Amino acid sequence: MRKGFLLTALLLPLAVNAQEKKQQPEPRIEYEKKTVINFDDDTIQGDLTRPDGEYVEARKRVNHSNLIRIRENWREKVKQSAADL
Repeated sequence: MRKGFLLTALLLPLAVNAQEKKQQPEPRIEYEKKTVINFDDDTIQGDLTRPDGEYVEARKRVNHSNLIRIRENWREKVKQSAADL
């Protein structure tokens, strides 16, 4: 009895919510493909403002020295460390 009551209490809000969604379809919004604005009676005056010029500053490429040093005698050091073990 308790299980049936608990199951009904849990599923009742879901069933009511599902019915409300089915009854109220979402309104469909349609937009026109072209919008026309008419300024027949108005006089529009103004200037088109643009920048006078462009100034781009870039740093010149700098040649750096290589920070990786290639060891010339690394094999001898590996052999020496293996001998120390």
